Amino acid sequence: MKVRIKVPEVGESITEVTIGQWLKPDGAYVERDEPVCEIESEKATFEVPAEESGVLKILVKEGETVRVGDVIGEIDTAGKAEGAEAGVAEAEAPVETRSEPAPEASRQETVVKVSPVAARILAEAGISPADVKGTGAGGRITKEDALRAVAEKEKASRQVDTGTKTAPKEAPPTVTDIGTDQRRTSRERMSTLRQTISRRLVAAKNETAMLTTFNEVDMSEILRLRKAYRETFQEKFGIRLGFMSFFVKACTIALKEFPAVNAQIDGTDIVYHDYCDIGIAVSTDRGLVVPVIRNAERLSLAEIEKEVARLAEKARQNKLTIEEMSGGTFTITNGGVFGSLLSTPLLNYPQSAILGMHKIQERPVVIDGEIGIRPMMYVALSYDHRIIDGRESVRFLVRVKELLEDPTRMLLNV
Repeated sequence: MKVRIKVPEVGESITEVTIGQWLKPDGAYVERDEPVCEIESEKATFEVPAEESGVLKILVKEGETVRVGDVIGEIDTAGKAEGAEAGVAEAEAPVETRSEPAPEASRQETVVKVSPVAARILAEAGISPADVKGTGAGGRITKEDALRAVAEKEKASRQVDTGTKTAPKEAPPTVTDIGTDQRRTSRERMSTLRQTISRRLVAAKNETAMLTTFNEVDMSEILRLRKAYRETFQEKFGIRLGFMSFFVKACTIALKEFPAVNAQIDGTDIVYHDYCDIGIAVSTDRGLVVPVIRNAERLSLAEIEKEVARLAEKARQNKLTIEEMSGGTFTITNGGVFGSLLSTPLLNYPQSAILGMHKIQERPVVIDGEIGIRPMMYVALSYDHRIIDGRESVRFLVRVKELLEDPTRMLLNV
């Protein structure tokens, strides 16, 4: 019997997906419930499991766009495990590379497994698959491996062009010759996720009346608490006490006091929420994703830290579900982890506000008429002026500042 592999429903309003990569080669024997394929929607990457055990037949190539419900493969339940090696060359697109360690040595042939999408990316960049370490099943080179190799090569090329003395570990890049005017242009199709990010960012600029207000926070007390209770917190809750839990908790308290910041516009209506579903912007190799902490107002600092860690890890592994990235009411983004001192975050449309965290930097400030050095952080609140007045936005940000500078307020909710 042949069981058809169909593109599953991956979320409301999503009708098309892209075949990311086949996790098993054509002709391989697969077990029931074993992941056989990754598909990319406009929001996340999902694994498609085998509904039955049998021999896999691939009908749609990697990189192709298909609709929900389309048949992308088949499983022959009558097939035997001996057929697992059949068709490996076609699905894996093995690249043969030869190395000659010495003139008198005999030639050694190495077969490198690489997905078609990765092979195309490497070919356009002039990179041999033999020089790339694969992280996929059986050492297979995935799309992410290829993109990482291209980024490393471009970084090495910039080091040479700018006269950096530290030489890269690999051989010097050959794309651009020093002292010549040879140049290279490459083209890569935007991923489904990147296309969605682009649309949403443009919508945030074009469909809202976005403004940003700024303030700064003295992080002295939070740093003191983290230092004093770091080990105790870790031992008791099994998670590190970071900064994000303080910001999430402060925002949930402020959102209750300023409900317009936690609301959104729907046509001619304003939709208010009596709960705080806080989105946390996470940067991944594939782009920016925003998993959501549900009912954050009910969670303790430890519970928030655990949920942030869980969602961030799933984001890095491309394992987030649609439900985990949908329906947030407010978003926090931390550009400080990349060294950003100040920025204007874009709204996570259709939400009405987003808080931007930044790098903590020691600066001279006036305290009770005297100049002192304090660890300061600029914070930015971008908001939709159609629903949030300037006074509300400023008061909201000031309230967040008060709570962060005196964290005891958050414990006592005062």
